[in-house]
Amino acid sequence: MTNPNNIFHNLVKLFKFGSRKEEHADNDIENIVAHEHKIFSYETLIAATKNFYILNKLGEGGFGPVYKGKLNDGREIAVKRLSQRSNQQKTQFINEAKLLGRVQHRNVVNLYGYCIHGSEKLLVYEYVPRQSLDKLLFRSDKRAVLDWKRGFEIMSGVGRGLLYLHEDAPNCITHRDIKASNILLDQNWVPKIADFGLARLFPQHQTHGFTRVAGTNGYMAPEYLMHGHLSVKADVFSYGVFVLEFITGHRNSSFHLDVHALDLLDLAYNQYKKGRALEIVDPIMASTVVTEQVERCIKLGLLCTQGDPQLRPTMGRVVMMLSKKQGYMDEPTRPRIPSSRYKRSVPRSHGTFEMSSTIGTSAYDIDDSDSYTSYLSNYGTNITSPTASSSGTAEIDRRGKRPMQG
Repeated sequence: MTNPNNIFHNLVKLFKFGSRKEEHADNDIENIVAHEHKIFSYETLIAATKNFYILNKLGEGGFGPVYKGKLNDGREIAVKRLSQRSNQQKTQFINEAKLLGRVQHRNVVNLYGYCIHGSEKLLVYEYVPRQSLDKLLFRSDKRAVLDWKRGFEIMSGVGRGLLYLHEDAPNCITHRDIKASNILLDQNWVPKIADFGLARLFPQHQTHGFTRVAGTNGYMAPEYLMHGHLSVKADVFSYGVFVLEFITGHRNSSFHLDVHALDLLDLAYNQYKKGRALEIVDPIMASTVVTEQVERCIKLGLLCTQGDPQLRPTMGRVVMMLSKKQGYMDEPTRPRIPSSRYKRSVPRSHGTFEMSSTIGTSAYDIDDSDSYTSYLSNYGTNITSPTASSSGTAEIDRRGKRPMQG
């Protein structure tokens, strides 16, 4: 039997040096499946999903359609079926298989196994019955089920999941796309971080690097959006946005509450400085809040979205602040404003490793990188790379979608 440690070492080694060329994508998938013991036969998944019956379809994302199924042992599963439209989806399949195959945590979605059958590639996950958080959070007719007690537990659970990925997983993992639509809720309302198609695994003893930008508009840290500088603090920024969205019930990527505020972060900071932070709490949830907790969470959201990554807390610090009733918290400055060293162009070779794009999106640079005004003018709009790679032009959808290939 193959030593599991060797399996993981080989996967890390493959991941560490970036994606294979497109012509090798199928070989990568076959190698993963061949070395794994979590293999499902295609016939098993056909039976479980009733031949991918349309009424069993849970939804469809950039990867492809997802179907609900039930195995003979009674386990309910969610089956991601790889879209065959481009090699981009194959890369995402490989990424999720590498990462989730060795990740185990209460607040991270559980990958049961894989299947490869001819041109068909599938990932098999635990079925999470309440689906994604955004389907409740941003719908006024359903948000009432998220009272403060439940919401605080969800925010804390997501924090613990990120802490595991950053500090306790076999290698440090940055998710790169933390947002409500990538948080699944089980029958007991336990949150589970999902969708690792954009995630990056850092080599041992590395904590940051430069990579091509991929993520969701409104959730990306300024140093990452402007220069491709990626570290765990980019996830901390996204988590801060997520916390403020949860408290207000509004998306940062489609903000329109206040003409005097650039976005949700700006509004939260303005109200915080006026001593009126509680006014941003969603009225549907307001009657259930614990004042001390919600004030702490608003301040925490602002600290997590500081422009200088060194001013953001680690997820370990975040979890500690969430778990304590008392404790010192730094005073936040206006969020999202890059520090001076991130307003300058940052060279991409200072002893850090170069990471290739997970899904093949192009890097893009903002002209006049000295100017914060340039950053703000592009924040919340479509951004197209002036130096697009051969795989196509990377574009950010202002409605909060993933980068798309032109």
